[in-house]
Amino acid sequence: MKKTILLILLPFLLLAQEKRAITVEDLWSMKRLGNVVLSPDGKTFAMTVTSYDMEANKGNTDIYLMDVSSQNFRVLKNSEKNETEPQFLPDGKRISYIFENQVWSCNMDGSDEQKITDLYTGVSGHNWSNDGKKLLFVSSVYPDCISQDCNKERDKEKEQSKVKASLFTELMYRHWNAWRGEKRSHLFLYDLDSKEYYDLTIFGKNDVPPIALGSANDYKFSPEGLEVVFTMNSTDFIATSTNNDIFILNLKDVKKNAKNPFIKISESKGNDNQPVYSPDGKFIAFCSMEREGFESDKQDIIIYNRKTGSLKNITESFENTVEEIVWSNDSQHIYFTAPNKINKSIYTVNVYSGKVTLIQEKHSNRNVMITSYGKSIYFKQQRTNLPEEIFSSTADGRFLTQRTSLNKDLLSRLEMNPVETFWAKGAEGKDVQSILIKPPFFDASKKYPMIFLIHGGPQGHWSDEFHYRWNLQFFASKGYVVVAPNPRGSTGYGQKFVDEISGDWGGKVYIDLMNTYDHAVDNFSFVDKNNTFAAGASYGGYMINWIAGHTDRFNALVSHSGAFNLESKYGTTEELWFPEWEFGGTPWENREAYEKWSPHIYIHNANTPMLITHGANDFRVTVDQSMQLFTALQRLGVESQFLYFPDETHFITKPQNARLWWNTIFDWFEKNKKRDIQ
Repeated sequence: MKKTILLILLPFLLLAQEKRAITVEDLWSMKRLGNVVLSPDGKTFAMTVTSYDMEANKGNTDIYLMDVSSQNFRVLKNSEKNETEPQFLPDGKRISYIFENQVWSCNMDGSDEQKITDLYTGVSGHNWSNDGKKLLFVSSVYPDCISQDCNKERDKEKEQSKVKASLFTELMYRHWNAWRGEKRSHLFLYDLDSKEYYDLTIFGKNDVPPIALGSANDYKFSPEGLEVVFTMNSTDFIATSTNNDIFILNLKDVKKNAKNPFIKISESKGNDNQPVYSPDGKFIAFCSMEREGFESDKQDIIIYNRKTGSLKNITESFENTVEEIVWSNDSQHIYFTAPNKINKSIYTVNVYSGKVTLIQEKHSNRNVMITSYGKSIYFKQQRTNLPEEIFSSTADGRFLTQRTSLNKDLLSRLEMNPVETFWAKGAEGKDVQSILIKPPFFDASKKYPMIFLIHGGPQGHWSDEFHYRWNLQFFASKGYVVVAPNPRGSTGYGQKFVDEISGDWGGKVYIDLMNTYDHAVDNFSFVDKNNTFAAGASYGGYMINWIAGHTDRFNALVSHSGAFNLESKYGTTEELWFPEWEFGGTPWENREAYEKWSPHIYIHNANTPMLITHGANDFRVTVDQSMQLFTALQRLGVESQFLYFPDETHFITKPQNARLWWNTIFDWFEKNKKRDIQ
């Protein structure tokens, strides 16, 4: 009898033995799902998939098609160059895409390639009118050039000039990871019948879409094709402004060369973005923040009545911030995504009553698509142990089904534990939720070192997602318990919880974090309290720097792209609305706040070994912050290392750089363990 049972179980035992922990090579060998669109008849997906080559140190993006039934997964375009932005033409017979900065189209089998645009300055973000006769797109141009020849000549002059100096006359001369230069992003219309291009924002010095705080959906044709709506920040000093607004433009005015043709329909002084026409053409929905200068205010859905011009907030009573919005086909509801504790959930809201209904609660969901008959929805979903895939459900959220399995074979060989959560009492007795990931092949009778992760933002959250840079499963893969808390400032717990970090960067949030840490080491018998480590990036890096001067709980720390000296950071960052909101003004207006919450004031207390990592092309938190920190630690005699990337930004995005980054972090943790884990 025992022999029979053993024979039955043998295949399962062998399968379990074949599983292994995830590696950094696995992270970069996984196929990454990008843009997904649904054909007009609701029968076919078009999607981009990016694959990376570790040895070549680069990636390539291709376009694939698949029947919504999960059958017939096939290549549409897969050259050695990137093909991106697939869009079904309105008649559903052809697909357009971006190749070498121009719009191309082809048949559904990839044949009969046709180049649609031929614009010197290039094309991106293309949208079709419903009749398929017009295209909207954006292109980067010199604002004072009225022709493509002018743009070409200006580029040629700059390229041939032996002087590469720039004379800046205003701020936002660089942003995120790029120098802006003189060009601006303009909104263009291409008429396929007349073969004419129209710069809809000609002579404008403002970008469309806006340079920051916009969405992936910031310009659209009206259903009848006679009007366009778009997002733009029209203020003169954009370095301190979050005031993106929604504008409409009658296309008849373009051909008449009418002066001041834009009509502003949004009223908030905060960030308005993502305008979308209802299918019946009666309304424009857009997202809106109320407070001026606050990039992380609660975002609501505003409905603009095209006939009356009235505005209505339909999510005012909803406690969390709205992210993506999609109209139902009957124009009665809007589907939207929102952070919901550790999830990014899908909801619907009734346009008339404002009633909100939860459709998909668990995991991280986005890119919602609705079938033409309205009975099913498709969306991308990811989990801590599952990279992003296409899923479907009925319109009311039932019958959840996974449609794609891009990494099925690889994932079947990896041992990754599902997400768990726990709650601890934070500052003022507030409940604080954390994600817990156990290491592969976990044994509750053993003790494991712990990695304590602090998220950036600070208005963000750790969620049930498969993150390719800060991957919770990979942190756990080397035999660590991972704790990722969502303290004050985290989204998904109501706007009050978000607001309570502003002006209090090292206050309640620090207590939330330390109470969570203490709860974990005191209550989880499998955590080795003698071997705990902490790491964070951006605001998380700031908090690591703050921790260095305020506690010796950890064996070692990792700070990536973290603020160290808040006053000097103000002078080198680009989006000035952020520090001015968070610290109540400029350093000369409120120096007390900048000094109170600046880690450099307390660094003399530091004695915990720290690894610092930073990219030279990070313009959000500039690399001098890490240089100052490293100087201080070295001068104090604190064990420290500085991993500097001359070719990276706020993120580490190149395969071989990422491999070095991960290996250096794990080597740092191993070096600072007090004893081996038994």
